Amino acid sequence: MAEATRILVADDHPLYRDALVSAIGGLKEDCQVSVSGSFNDAMEKLADEEFDLVLLDLQMPGSQGLSGLAQLRAHYPSAPVVIVSATEDTGTIRRSLAMGAAGYVPKSSSIDEMREAVRLVLLGEVYVPENIDPNSGASDEESELIERLRSLTPQQTRVLGMLGEGLLNKQIAYELGVSEATVKAHVSAILLKLRVDSRTQAVIQLGKLGATAEAVMANGSGDQSSA
Repeated sequence: MAEATRILVADDHPLYRDALVSAIGGLKEDCQVSVSGSFNDAMEKLADEEFDLVLLDLQMPGSQGLSGLAQLRAHYPSAPVVIVSATEDTGTIRRSLAMGAAGYVPKSSSIDEMREAVRLVLLGEVYVPENIDPNSGASDEESELIERLRSLTPQQTRVLGMLGEGLLNKQIAYELGVSEATVKAHVSAILLKLRVDSRTQAVIQLGKLGATAEAVMANGSGDQSSA
């Protein structure tokens, strides 16, 4: 007997999360669906179990913009990720696909469109909404930035995401269970790979791809390149 298809739905809005679960349930019978209401919970589930597909909201507790996608792809590159988001602009869709998403489903999509996206990605294809050209409008600077972000290790990607949330080194060290010296080493490596001189500049670069830089910009220690 074939194993059931395992899908993780990561979205902090219960109504929409239930709608996704319902849409998936109508697609195939041999399907096991798990749900997460926060990014950290989703990462914990991924650490404990292999999933055939992850449906990820761009804006949820623990993740802002594409920082969550970057972390998930860095830690679990074999798990296809479909972004589900209320944001429908071409730039965000293009950047999501460039960062490794296997599909992008606007939250305004119909149930049939959601099912089609899941079906195609499970077949190994990439789902893009109709009338969207993901290759249009990409600048050389944006493409280069994406490549630099993809060069980060999983732990460096996670640290960068925490910098984007405005966390200090001691807070990041506590969350990761490492020393502050280790965090400083990660920050230094991030600055080198992104070719920037400060934490603030690193977060601004991340912000260009849809994450938030406001927290670190408001942080008085944000301009310290290694602190």
